[in-house]
Amino acid sequence: MKKRVIYITISILVCLAIGFLSSIATQSSVNDWYLTLNKPSFTPPNELFAPVWTALYIMMGVSAGIVWSKGYHHIWVKTALYHFVFQLLLNALWSIVFFGLKNPLGGLIVILALLTMVLLTIKWFKVISKPAAILLVPYVLWVAFASALNYKIWELNA
Repeated sequence: MKKRVIYITISILVCLAIGFLSSIATQSSVNDWYLTLNKPSFTPPNELFAPVWTALYIMMGVSAGIVWSKGYHHIWVKTALYHFVFQLLLNALWSIVFFGLKNPLGGLIVILALLTMVLLTIKWFKVISKPAAILLVPYVLWVAFASALNYKIWELNA
């Protein structure tokens, strides 16, 4: 039990750190370039993004910690965590491409890869722990929504 708490804590901290680093790229243009973009009617208010992402990163960390605590020596656990790390890197890359490089089309390509990788991560996490997989469902739903939003922003500003 103590080991699981340690793994969950480390995983949460890693996810929050990635989120914080991603927010640096986001903040670089969210208050200027992003405001000038045409956005669809279903665009959430900017104030919603930070609390939603914080909650999602915490849930992702709990999920990854649960899987990690099952034993990193096991090939399925390693495979699941490799998928998790890859999707986390794509998550950070999206902020860099969309906001940092101000490239909605590039962001769309990255977020579709991210969506695919999150679905694969859920598939692998389900093999290890159904609760860990379920904890990622809000994340995949948010990424699917963000993909639609990214697409519409690209379409409206192309």
